Amino acid sequence: MADLPNPSLAIVTVNYRTADFAIRCVEALAEERATAGPFEVVVVDGDSGDGSAEALAGHFAAESFRDWVSVLPLDLNGGFGWANNQAMLRLLQRADPPEFIHLLNPDTVVEPGAIKALLDPIRADPKLGAACSRLLEPDGTLAGSAFRFPSVGREFVRGCGLAKLGRLLGIKPDLVEEAGPAEWLTGASVMFRSAALRESGLFDDGFFLYFEEVELMHRMGGMGWTFRFAPESRVTHIAGAATGVASGKQVAVRPYPAYRFEARRRFFVLVYGRGGLILANIAWLAGRALALMLRPLRGRRADAIPREVSMTLEHGFWPRARDSRRSIPRWDEPPGRAPAWTLP
Repeated sequence: MADLPNPSLAIVTVNYRTADFAIRCVEALAEERATAGPFEVVVVDGDSGDGSAEALAGHFAAESFRDWVSVLPLDLNGGFGWANNQAMLRLLQRADPPEFIHLLNPDTVVEPGAIKALLDPIRADPKLGAACSRLLEPDGTLAGSAFRFPSVGREFVRGCGLAKLGRLLGIKPDLVEEAGPAEWLTGASVMFRSAALRESGLFDDGFFLYFEEVELMHRMGGMGWTFRFAPESRVTHIAGAATGVASGKQVAVRPYPAYRFEARRRFFVLVYGRGGLILANIAWLAGRALALMLRPLRGRRADAIPREVSMTLEHGFWPRARDSRRSIPRWDEPPGRAPAWTLP
């Protein structure tokens, strides 16, 4: 990671075998420096092993990038949170650290003005811990960006897929669609206040992928920090380009892997306790059972045992001992410690 000037904003993007996406992502940021003010970009490579690190270093060695883009190659694919932590630790430990750190997925392209549209609200409100962009699918349709925390009631509604029933039961939907406060924000394009990260600690590296930003913002919110959905900041997201597990018409979508269910399990144990996890699972399974019973009445074929049910039962139902052990690096901790998910 080269020594670069220390403006008030640093953008971090973590690449894993998507070097072409990462290059396009950073190139789209170049014009933003004229409207948002000078900022630097740190491109992290999570031990891609496919030549990505070398390709990124070579591309960003060009004169047009040399004074504001650096590449940080890692020797481990430690997951989303851990890789971002490695860059954030180095940034926060500088003599003159950035005031804000924006995490941006490599499979994104910012629209003009997107960075300034996040900077403006977070600069205006000293208690705002983070702000996020509106995510768009490649075809321009809206994607989820800001949310309410998972709960037992929302797990039931998620299981049955009946939003109207949730409203009748007084359960607010998980998705926040209007500009303003939200409980947690997507990590695909989120700008953090460095002071909030210093107080709360960084991502819990017991998560490999998924739910790490949910847990972090639950922790930050408990310390009094607030969060804002800023839809004026628009970012196209080819979701799951590195993992292939999310929507996005240019991505070959696969079912969720086991670590997604393990991450959900860990989140519920850390936030709601072991009993909270089991109640949430029972609620979700009850919702799924209701949905399956209603499918024939709605003219749909009822699946026998949907994959998500079997994966939840196998990987997400019962708590594990290590789920309750937090692993949250302080901002002044030396970088490089192995992530907790790799340990027994």
